[in-house]
Amino acid sequence: MFLHLGGDVIVPKREIVAILDIRSKASAITREFLEIAGDEGFIINISEPGKEKTYVITNNEIYLSPISCTTLKKRALSPVSSED
Repeated sequence: MFLHLGGDVIVPKREIVAILDIRSKASAITREFLEIAGDEGFIINISEPGKEKTYVITNNEIYLSPISCTTLKKRALSPVSSED
């Protein structure tokens, strides 16, 4: 199963570690984690500047998605129909 993060980016659901609202970076530990990830080149922005809503942390990358945390969570948890 896959999750569409926005733009042309789709990731396997099994690789998703966390889906965080962009406002969660207010936490000191989260801010430090994201700073280090950015310095190391692990953050991929798939949003237009200023349109970022969600951090999607996977096994290998962190994506800045323009899709809300709530919408991504619903997509991730929705059952797949037998037609997919």
